[in-house]
Amino acid sequence: MTNWWAHSTAVIDEGVEIGVGTKIWHFCHVMSGAKIGKNCTIGQGCFIAAKAEIGDNCHIQNNVSIYDGVKIGNDVFIGPSAVFTNVKKPRAYIKGFYQDTIIKDGATIGANATIMCGVTLGERSFVGAGSVVTKNVGDHELVYGVPAKAQGNFIL
Repeated sequence: MTNWWAHSTAVIDEGVEIGVGTKIWHFCHVMSGAKIGKNCTIGQGCFIAAKAEIGDNCHIQNNVSIYDGVKIGNDVFIGPSAVFTNVKKPRAYIKGFYQDTIIKDGATIGANATIMCGVTLGERSFVGAGSVVTKNVGDHELVYGVPAKAQGNFIL
């Protein structure tokens, strides 16, 4: 018996760490080696790679792929269809050249935002929907646009 729940259509590989109270919804795939904290919600159609790490109390909306090298802190919200990249200069013939992406505690990422690899989103930062983040985002910073630019501080 597990202390977390997954829908019957979810594929959870052997060797995954999943915290107490976490829920994984329809058609998700969590690869062996992935780490998911407690009390998280992983929405429909998500993919979590083997070297991805997700903290506690995270809410990941539908259709988000979290690739190798993405490290998500606690209390993070990721909107539907947000995209993380993991290679700066993707080519079919280049294998395993990943860059880490760090999402610090309390950050919010809006729907359809793209987060380029190698960046850090600061604590309680806010990325607006549809934005393309190519540079680090500071603590409490609000960014939006293409490319995302600082628009002020986000205090909630």
